Amino acid sequence: VSPWDIALCATGTAVAGENALVLAVLFYTPSLRAPMFLLIGSLALADLLAGLGLVANFAVRYLLRPPSEAAELAAAGLLLAAFSASVCSLLAITVDRYLSLYNALTYHSERTLGFTCAMVLLMWLLCLGVGLLPLLGWNCLRDQSSCSILRPVTKDNAAVLAVTFLLLFALMMQLYLQICKIAFRHAQQIAVQHQFIATAQASSTRKGLSTLSLILGTFALCWIPFAIYSLVADSSYPSVYTYSLALPATCNSLINPIIYAFRNPDIQKSLWLACCGCIPSTFSSRPRTSSDV
Repeated sequence: VSPWDIALCATGTAVAGENALVLAVLFYTPSLRAPMFLLIGSLALADLLAGLGLVANFAVRYLLRPPSEAAELAAAGLLLAAFSASVCSLLAITVDRYLSLYNALTYHSERTLGFTCAMVLLMWLLCLGVGLLPLLGWNCLRDQSSCSILRPVTKDNAAVLAVTFLLLFALMMQLYLQICKIAFRHAQQIAVQHQFIATAQASSTRKGLSTLSLILGTFALCWIPFAIYSLVADSSYPSVYTYSLALPATCNSLINPIIYAFRNPDIQKSLWLACCGCIPSTFSSRPRTSSDV
C-alpha cells in the first residue's frame, strides 16, 4: 500500500468528519437559514463528498477484489463532481459577498432564500454532469497512453478542467479586489460619519485585508500548483509529483470549514451551545461590518 494513498485516505476521513460537523450545525440551528449559510452548507457538502470520494478511491484501489472498472470510474466521478462543486461553491460565496457590499441597500430583498436555492441546485446539477463524464466514456481505460495524471481522466479533459479552474480563480481574485475597494470605501465613510479615530479605521481595514489574503492565499497555494502541473504532465510522469501536489489540493477542503464556517460568529455560537450549552462571556457579539469582508 502506497503511503501517499494512506495519507490521502486519512485526509479524506478528516475532511469528511470536519465538514459533517458544519452541516450538522447548519441543519440543527433554525436561525442559520440565510442565503449566506446555504452557500456555506453547499461548500461543506461538496467537501464532505470530496472526503468520502478519497476514502472510496482508496477502497476501490486496495480493498475491492477483483478490481472493477465501473467502481473505479464511479469513484473518479465522485471526486470530479465533489471538487467541482467545492470550487463553484467558493465562487458563489465570493459573488455573494461582492453583491452584499455592492448592492447593500437591496441585497436582502433581492437575494431571497428561494433564489439562492435555485442557483445552488443549478450549480450542483452542472457539477454532477461533470462527475458523470468518466462513466459516459470520457476516460482512458481503453487507451492508457491518453491518460492524464488524474487517471482515468484523459489528458485533454484534464487540460480543460485545469484551464477552467484557472479562469474561475482569476474571476474570484478580481471579485475580491473589488470587495476590498468597496470595503475600504465603506470604512472611510463610516469613520467620517461617526468621527472614529484613524487607528480604528485602519485596524478594521487591515482585518479585511488579512481575511482576503487568507482566502486567496490558501486557495492559490493549495490548487494552483496542481492545476498547472495537470496542464503540462501526463501519466508517464513520476507519480510522486502528482501525489505531492494532489495532497495540498485535497487539504483545501480541510481548511475551508475553518475559513468560511468556524470563523463565523453565528456558527461559533451554535458550536458553543452544542458543546457546552453556553456562550463564553468573552465572546464578541459585535456585528460584522463591510470592513470585515
